[in-house]
This record gives sequence, C-alpha cells and structure tokens, in this order.
Amino acid sequence: MPIDFRTEPGRWRHWRLEVAGRVATLSMDVDPAGGIFPDCELKLNSYDLGVDIELADAVQRLRFEHPEVGAVVLRSAKPGIFCAGANIRMLGRASHAHKVNFCKFTNETRLAIEEAADVSGQPWLAAVAAPAAGGGYELALACAHIMLIDDRRATVALPEVPLLGVLPATGGLTRLTDKRLVRRDRADVFCTTEEGVRGQRALDWALVDELVPPSKWEDAVAARAAALAATSDRPAGARGIALTPLQRSIAGDTISWPHLTVTLDRPGRRAIFLLRGPEGVPGDVPGDVPGDVPGDAHGDAHGEGAAFWPLAAARALDDAILHLRVNEPELGLWVLRTAGDPALVAAADAAIAAGDWLAREIRLFWRRVLKRLDVSSRSLVALIEPGSCFAGTLAELAFAADRCLMHAGSDGNAPATLRLDAANFGACPMGNGLTRLETRFLGAPAAVAAARAAIGQTLDAEAAEALGLVTEAVDPIDWDDAVRLLLDERASFSPDALSALEANLRFAGPETMETRIFGRLSAWQNWVFQRPSAVGEAGALRRYGSGTRPEFDPARV
Repeated sequence: MPIDFRTEPGRWRHWRLEVAGRVATLSMDVDPAGGIFPDCELKLNSYDLGVDIELADAVQRLRFEHPEVGAVVLRSAKPGIFCAGANIRMLGRASHAHKVNFCKFTNETRLAIEEAADVSGQPWLAAVAAPAAGGGYELALACAHIMLIDDRRATVALPEVPLLGVLPATGGLTRLTDKRLVRRDRADVFCTTEEGVRGQRALDWALVDELVPPSKWEDAVAARAAALAATSDRPAGARGIALTPLQRSIAGDTISWPHLTVTLDRPGRRAIFLLRGPEGVPGDVPGDVPGDVPGDAHGDAHGEGAAFWPLAAARALDDAILHLRVNEPELGLWVLRTAGDPALVAAADAAIAAGDWLAREIRLFWRRVLKRLDVSSRSLVALIEPGSCFAGTLAELAFAADRCLMHAGSDGNAPATLRLDAANFGACPMGNGLTRLETRFLGAPAAVAAARAAIGQTLDAEAAEALGLVTEAVDPIDWDDAVRLLLDERASFSPDALSALEANLRFAGPETMETRIFGRLSAWQNWVFQRPSAVGEAGALRRYGSGTRPEFDPARV
C-alpha cells in the first residue's frame, strides 16, 4: 500500500492537541498498534513515519488554523516516558530507501518547528518530565526552550552509537554543536553514554535550558509558556483558516490535485509535473476595480481559505513531492512544467508579498515546499515553453532545477517568457541562507544585480540566456530533439551517482546547520544504514532486544 501523507486531526492516532488562549499543548500519545508496519509495536512513545506525518500536520495546522497561538507546549501523555525515539524494530526491518526518506521527512518537520519560532512567532516549549532518548531528545532539541524535571528519573540521551551502531538521524549531533553550542568533548561523552544525562549536569552542559523541581513543575511550565507567548506577534483575536482535506485522484499513471497534474512515464523513469497558475487576479471580487490586488487579496485569502491559489498550489506541490519520494522511487527524473499567465502569477505574489499573519504563513509555506524540492534525491529539469508561467515564485522551480531549457520561438503562439519579481530576491531562501539566484551566481554579485534590475520585465529566451537565468535557449526546430536527448541521457546515468552529484552541486556557498543536517549528517547516516555493523545479520539493529551482542566490523573505512 502506498504511504499517504495527507491526514487531519480526526484521523490522528498518536497526538492530542488542546488550545487554551495564547498557548497550545500538543501531547504525544503514540498508539502502540498504530504503526505503518503491522509487526512493529510502537512502545514507549517510539515513532515511525506515520507518527511524524501526524506531527507535521499538527505543525501546519497550528500555523494556519490557530493564529491566536503564540506558544506551543510539547509534552508526553504517557507516564514514565517522554519519547523513546524512532522505533528500533521498524528501523531494523524497513528498506534502506524507507529509512532514508523517513529521516529526511523527520528532519524537515523539525526544521518547520524551528521556523515557527524563528519567523512565525510561534515558539515551541519541550516539557520533558520523563526520559527522552534518541529521536525523543531530538524532538526536544527542535524546540526553542527545553525544560527538564529534576526528579532523578528524567534524562536526555542520544544513545544511538553505543546502543544501535548508528547515528542520531534527525539532526541531533548538529543541533548539539551548532544550535546549543555544546562543547565538543562533552558532546562526545554525551553521545557515547547509553544511559544519558540528568539533572544539574544536563543544565550545566547546555543540554536543556531549565531545571525544575517536581513540586513546581506544572506551574513552571505554564509560566514559561505564557512568557514565550507574550513575545509573539501573532494576532490574539484573529481567526484561522481551515486546511480542508486535500483532494487527490489517481487514474492509471496520472495523479491530479487542484492546480497540479503529475504524469508518470515509467519506461522513461520520469515524472512530469504540470503546475497551473491562477485563473484570475487574487483579490478581485465582483464590483471591485479589477487588479486592485493588495487591498482585496488580504480579504480574498481569508475568504477563499485553503482554495486561495497560492496556498492551494503549494499544498498540491508539497503532497506531490512527498508522494513521489516515498512511493515512486524508480522515477528518478522530475520534469517541471507550468501553464498559465505570468502576469497572474505576479499578481498572486503581490497578494502575499505584504499583509497579515496569513500572507506570511503562505510565503513561508512556499519556502518550505521549495526547500523540500531542493533536498529531494531526484534530477530536476525545468522546461520553459510557450504558454508557461515561470514567474516570481514559480520561477523558483526553474532556479531549483539542475538544468533549465527555454524555448526560443513562438510556434504561432505567444513565445516562452520568464519573469522575475521580488519573490526571487529573499522570500524563499535555500537551506544555505542564500536565494537560489545568489547560489546560482555565487561570487558574482553583478550577475545578481543584473537579474534584480530585470524585475517586472517579460524576458524572452535570448534575454533570459544573456542574464544566465537558463541553461540554454533552444531553437523551435531543435526543441523536441533537445528535450528528448536531455531526458534520455539523464535517465541512463547511475541513479546513485546522480544523487551524489546533485547534492554536491545544489548547495554552494556557506554551510549552515540546515545544510549540515541534510548534506553531512544525512550522508553519513545513509552510509551507516548500509553497513553490516548496523544492518547485517549480526548487526546492532538486527540483534537489538535479542540478548545477543552485535558483531561490529573492525575495519575503519
């Protein structure tokens, strides 16, 4: 059965959400029998991909459906345990591809929690009143503030190396050093100590932010949450919008969402995305002055809710990326196409460029979706054709691609065009902290400035190529052959080599905590998950819980 990333609170099996004024409480209460794999019991609040799909949904709904919430308390609903981390039996039995995709999605969810605090005014507070081990502590590490009860039982731990022969796979190592600034030698001791650290040492080593005696626990959590909420700029009296169920249909090799169709070409080992632009100017309503975007778009976003094009298109693209990542691993080439009026896309960008909390959340959602595309282990080819609408935010799809071909003629129709707007110069940075154009023109600020000077212009193929915005402008006579040769050649290369090539080339420039998590930690964990010391018949993951010691290959590679 394919894994479905679409869910809603009525279908949650592992989380409980309560909202009281400015503070929300998200309680982890994992159903042991609710795992994706029926033979893997999720004991001690351990989690699998299904648990994290629900967590990602909660993060999203808190941001869109609850603008009044200025702080989120993350805690356990189970006595005696905060979270035991990723389920070990699931890791031992899952395919390598599933483990890697699981870790990648989990990392993306943790980053969304951090973004909520850093940009959305919705910081998370981890209330750790029992042992938090492995991924459980990594979940706490994603929060803006960690409180630990001082009762001699509650501990924090990253025991993967001594216990399982693997690494903390959701950014734990990097967050210790880059985010919490834990000293290297202390981090080494911590990550090789199976039983973890408690009490004053956890506070002294910066593993937690606050130590609270049991007698003051509940009051202290409530006071800290209220203090965090008081720092938020989210509107206390605002009403959110409902993220209604995302409609998706599958008919043979065609998958359809509102505004998006993906065609699966299995012989060619590719998926062709066609993202359709808006059909009208956002914000224009009957009786209004056409094109009066900024004032009307604010109300239109609230009135249309999840159907508002910028939000609906982002939700569709996000779901498509996740669906194809996990369920179609052999389609290693994604072809990115668009259709529509570039002027209407520009108007949609203008509608969310400024405004209230909802406009901000839609912009940030697009930022997360594009980042998800960046770190997908798929070759990306953008085709800018007559009738396409690569403008503003949608132009970021072309800049995210490994190659971009632009049709240099009209074929009797309006010619292919490319259009830049303010969204290309800061709204959607990559994980390295740079825009895709800054990354494209690394060390060439004059090229970025030339592109910025072209904001609002309708660029034909010749102009786009001259600015360096496309790989190649292709004559109409050669278009079909050029596209076919590019796609066929790409599909003929080693998928493993392409994944490594693309990951190396996409993230030029400065290293950040985020790029380290995806580039360095994920690469090492990917390697460790294939080694016999971890997954061999006598490896740590296979022998965990059996009472038999694992056998490690002593050769350092």
